[in-house]
Amino acid sequence: MSLKLQKVKGTLDGISPLIIGGAVFNTQYNDNPSSMPVKNLLLTAFQNGINAIDTSPYYGPSEIILGEALAELISVDKFITRDNFYLCTKVGRIQLDEFDYSPNWIRNSISRSLSRFNTTYLDVVFVHDVEFVELDGIYAALKVLMQLKKDGKIRYVGISGYPVDFLYKVAKSVRNMPETGSLDIVMSYSNMCLQNVTLLNYYDKFIQDTGIKLLDNASILSMSLLRSQKTRNFHPGSSALKERCNELARILRNKYNVELADLATRFAIRMWSDKQGRTVIGVSTISELEDALKQYKLVMSRQQDESDDRLIKFSQKFLGEHFNETWSSGINHDQGI
Repeated sequence: MSLKLQKVKGTLDGISPLIIGGAVFNTQYNDNPSSMPVKNLLLTAFQNGINAIDTSPYYGPSEIILGEALAELISVDKFITRDNFYLCTKVGRIQLDEFDYSPNWIRNSISRSLSRFNTTYLDVVFVHDVEFVELDGIYAALKVLMQLKKDGKIRYVGISGYPVDFLYKVAKSVRNMPETGSLDIVMSYSNMCLQNVTLLNYYDKFIQDTGIKLLDNASILSMSLLRSQKTRNFHPGSSALKERCNELARILRNKYNVELADLATRFAIRMWSDKQGRTVIGVSTISELEDALKQYKLVMSRQQDESDDRLIKFSQKFLGEHFNETWSSGINHDQGI
């Protein structure tokens, strides 16, 4: 029985406002990712208008788990077809401190992703966490991806990472390179959230100066920082930042009966809803997905705007010196761009 989903446009503007993030299908976020209800998560997402998935080989078993779930939805249940959704993945990051941007590895990584998803093409491929690699390596990887784009194995090419200024400089620098030309898309994480709006501050520069078509916002809860539960141990932020956010969560819950994660979700979606970009959400359960969809609908209805404005103002003032605080990520690119 088909869900009778619309065939996606294939162009970047056809990607839904929300994207399912694949980083959670990994032991960093869940002890046993293989036991997660991935097929039902995807099915619920598709039924509610989400038509894109973002993942990476770096996210442990994420590509494999997603590929198996999609194969079952396509071949066994026959609920969907390949042209009902966008597949976005990444190349170049292997382990925490291991990167390989060489042409051979990039090609092999793409072949592996195509096999895992049983597809002949990937909609979007990002060079993953570019701040950790020298510029020559970044440019070499992009050249390979652009050739694979010409070959039809990739439809759109981009870069991802944390430091917004470096992402901007790389995207701007390749615009006039004959071997690459403008990137199609850039993704940053934890930089357009309740605690940090650096990506918003750079938005106009990206759109005007780099030629990209989409600027995507990922990790809107900043890798578990913006929630009532304890921030995950791997989070690279300062102890003072984590403590301040934990205190904010307690105040919002006890004084205003508001969950920090809900407020942060609405804030990120609302601030990005009129931008040339999409919002990646990481959800591990059906209830988390349903809650994210609820927050999205509240934003679109504008019902919460007035009360949220007060709480956002309070929260960002409460964060004080920790508002827009960032952390170190990547190597020092002394040669500049």
